Amino acid sequence: MNKKALRALLTERRAAIDPVTHGLSRPTGSGRRAPGLSQEQVAQLLGRTRRAYQELEAGTCSTPSVDLLREVAQLYRMNEHEWIALHRYALGEDPSAPLDADSGYEVAGAWQRTVDAIGEMAYLTDRSWNLLAANDQCGGLFPAGRVPENTMRWMLLNPEARTVLTDWPTAWAPKVFPQLRAALSNRPDATLRAIEADVLADPVARHHYEAKGAFIHPDGDQRPLNHATLGPGFVTMCSAVPEGSPGARLMILLFHPGDQRHPPRKPLRA
Repeated sequence: MNKKALRALLTERRAAIDPVTHGLSRPTGSGRRAPGLSQEQVAQLLGRTRRAYQELEAGTCSTPSVDLLREVAQLYRMNEHEWIALHRYALGEDPSAPLDADSGYEVAGAWQRTVDAIGEMAYLTDRSWNLLAANDQCGGLFPAGRVPENTMRWMLLNPEARTVLTDWPTAWAPKVFPQLRAALSNRPDATLRAIEADVLADPVARHHYEAKGAFIHPDGDQRPLNHATLGPGFVTMCSAVPEGSPGARLMILLFHPGDQRHPPRKPLRA
């Protein structure tokens, strides 16, 4: 626990909340002069004892519950960055889930320019693999000249994918289907459940979906690919997550033409 950082974060956010917005008033006269909510008001709004909140803010609560941290973060209208900081300061680890259940569905508008500026094939999806942005280079990968609206659905169910993704049954399916299973286990939504339902209704897809596998991300993997305009080759995949939108993902595809795998580079290390 980082008591000093925890206290600073909580007192700053508490001071930014106007009691009037919660039907409360700020003490006047010779009493408290600090802005924002008092510790007693916070405890009242949380339905907890004043001591429980005081110990959290003072850093004297050795292992605060995740439920308490989430309630405080929501009351203080923290963003995802502040939520991660709160979790790290109080528990010494990152949260297992974002603060906002809807996070991962949108990213900052600057990401479109970022994707366009990447010289390799690149695209950005939300947490359900719905397309948010793609550059022209990436569009050239697909026979239709554009990136599918949902890349997970395309990879698992579209007949076109089974020709573009070379050796689909052995090189792609065993690694992509577990990603859907892992996503449904973590943060299921209507889009992912609909994809799963269609997978289960497709005999070929269902066979692969019910097979064993624990692959959850493609970062650094190299697989065979039949590029719509450049022909056969291999693609090395690099993936990243926009920190302000947990669940969204940036994919950069490095294509190498030919029938031989590209020699892997040595890992980068400072």
